[in-house]
Amino acid sequence: MNNHQQKFSAVVAATLIIALAAPQASFARGHQRASNDPIDLAIAADIRTAAEKARDRNRQPKRTLEFFGLEPDMRVVEILPGGGWYTKILVPVLRDEGEYIAVGGLAKAMGFGGILTQVSQLEGFQDLNIVDISSYMVATERRGYMDMKPVDFGVKDADLVLTFRNLHNLTPAARSELYIAALAALKKGGRFGVVDHTRRHMAPMTDESWRRLDPVQVVKEITGAGFKFVDYSTLHHRPDDELRFEVGRKTVRGNSDRFTLLFEK
Repeated sequence: MNNHQQKFSAVVAATLIIALAAPQASFARGHQRASNDPIDLAIAADIRTAAEKARDRNRQPKRTLEFFGLEPDMRVVEILPGGGWYTKILVPVLRDEGEYIAVGGLAKAMGFGGILTQVSQLEGFQDLNIVDISSYMVATERRGYMDMKPVDFGVKDADLVLTFRNLHNLTPAARSELYIAALAALKKGGRFGVVDHTRRHMAPMTDESWRRLDPVQVVKEITGAGFKFVDYSTLHHRPDDELRFEVGRKTVRGNSDRFTLLFEK
């Protein structure tokens, strides 16, 4: 075999090796992309609608829950889950090793309550543990802005208590009652995670900004209730939000600046 034939044979052999290896390499890459992480699996589950998944980019559920320290074997309380956007992620993550408890309202008169009953009818959610606190909620003159009587969730030794975009729906007195109840529900060292719409620091509550809260004030309230401040995240910081307009406005909706805070008992 001359040099030309040897070179040709080497090229053919190399080409065959690459061709045979390519499917395996492709499979390996695909295998690496697949995730067995419980949060990833819950986020990708068919139980979530296309509309719910479309909000993942904005709400960043995995990074948010990782920041709060969620683990599959935890006992987790979600306060006022509303339509159950996070519920559909939390329940599958906790189903095998942990426990999920929803503290909410089954009464539609609450303004943001009653919707979770639809989630409890879905496959795999029929035995949802819901603590109904409707009777402790008191309406005010502003629709959707609630007061709260002293309440006990009836939960002890929880690892994690979470509430997403709900504190603004409560009067300062109601928020105080919620913090006390959250503290009582947690075990020592248990954590309390909060996400809500940001209001400019020290700005007064107006008809335009009432569904926003000053994060400095919230930190002051929660630490005043007995919690230790642990950390904050900039995951939901939006620099182009002016922090003063109604969060439901077309120019703001889905792009509101939200503070993400973590506390510990």
